[in-house]
Amino acid sequence: MSAAARAADAAPVGWRTRLIPVVVACPLFLQNLDTSVMATALPSIARALDVQPLRLNLAITAYLLSLAVFLPLSGWCAERFGARRVFCWAIALFALGSALCGMAQTLHQLVLFRILQGMGGALMVPVGRLILLRSVPPALMVSAMVWFTVPPTIGRMLGPLFGGAIVSFTSWRWIFFVNVPFGVLGIWLALQFLPGPRPGEPAPAPPPFDSIGFGLLALGLTAVLGAIEFAGKGLVPGWLEWLAGGAGVGALGLYVWRSRRIAAPLIDLTILRHPTYRASIVGGMPLRIAIGASPFLLPLMMQLGFGLSPLASGLITVATAVGSLATRVVVTRTIGWLGFKPLLLGTTVMTSLAYASYSLFTPATPHPLIFVTLMLGGLVNSMGMVALQTLGYSEIPKPRMSHATTLATMAQQLSLSLGVLFGAALLGLAAHWRGGDPAQLAAGDFAPAYWCIGAVTMLSLLWFVRLDRNAGAELRGPAD
Repeated sequence: MSAAARAADAAPVGWRTRLIPVVVACPLFLQNLDTSVMATALPSIARALDVQPLRLNLAITAYLLSLAVFLPLSGWCAERFGARRVFCWAIALFALGSALCGMAQTLHQLVLFRILQGMGGALMVPVGRLILLRSVPPALMVSAMVWFTVPPTIGRMLGPLFGGAIVSFTSWRWIFFVNVPFGVLGIWLALQFLPGPRPGEPAPAPPPFDSIGFGLLALGLTAVLGAIEFAGKGLVPGWLEWLAGGAGVGALGLYVWRSRRIAAPLIDLTILRHPTYRASIVGGMPLRIAIGASPFLLPLMMQLGFGLSPLASGLITVATAVGSLATRVVVTRTIGWLGFKPLLLGTTVMTSLAYASYSLFTPATPHPLIFVTLMLGGLVNSMGMVALQTLGYSEIPKPRMSHATTLATMAQQLSLSLGVLFGAALLGLAAHWRGGDPAQLAAGDFAPAYWCIGAVTMLSLLWFVRLDRNAGAELRGPAD
């Protein structure tokens, strides 16, 4: 352990409660910076690579799909090689993939290198969350989770500005190159401040690697998301789409059946028996699908629908990140005052209304009004997600925490991937109903999409209303 890490161990608990979450959230900063920058730069990349803007959702989906496929490895790798070591190597792999994306000359190369990026992201995010959950006492978990959200929120805030400025004043390739120095900084911070194995302490023996389970999960997720991605685009025969989707569902079902009959499955699904964790995973999926769709739609609406420049689009859409960052001021006290269940119910309804209100935007809507609306939407959305992520782990025993963080991150990334596909499909349908060319989006194509996203968000209430009124009471520690 480094001298800085030993100093962190000796520091006051409140200081460590802020330090460790911020460091382990560096990968989320990288991911959110990368995703929001790329969303802002999509039209410019499309022109440079001579492809339709909607086809570039392949590059976003490929990254999210790679995350979903390789995420099951994260928990086992952390147990086998050590959490901090895997964390650092994953950041390095992500930075390497980013550099290669910046050198891509075709859409196919970009998709391939995004898959490499996804491999790094698949390991660094759940392992970082695992380090956090093992290092912070339950009573301080709400405060820690709030600090855990600060770096990714800053990433979302800087992303639209970086993206708009980069494509306005230089090449779009720099949206990927900027990840490299941030990756180096993240590795340095992890080596300096995160707890590593203590000298002379034997590493626990991990369970044997479930190679069959990994193969079933990889096949199932790839086939299902691939079938959704290619559906209706005419790129492959229709029967092949149905065959791939059926094979994917079958593989996932086979994994569920097999995981209940072996001693050490790669992802132990019995942790879903805990009500709060099940609400976080299953109940949070509609909410996360909407979260995945909106950042994909907003830059397209501002640039292709409203005719704004990339920089102007970034200056407006940064409002959602400003609202998310404001969560730091209110969420800890709000959870202590209301409790988890009322807060989840209220923020879900308000998030749904916020997404529906985006459908009212037109090219004539004053930009300050759009900014304030997006900021309020980001605030209520972030409050709900902090509460949901914190509550989800309240009943999980520590020995099973690696399974919980891996499954939660896999479900989160799968939901975000479905959100991008869902948003692209809604735009295509809206353009089709209008009788226009899906490659030429109009401002009116975005309103139906946001109405649907708002309706989908409300589905999360079906799980949240079943939570116990006192769920997560042990996590409602003192406010900062």
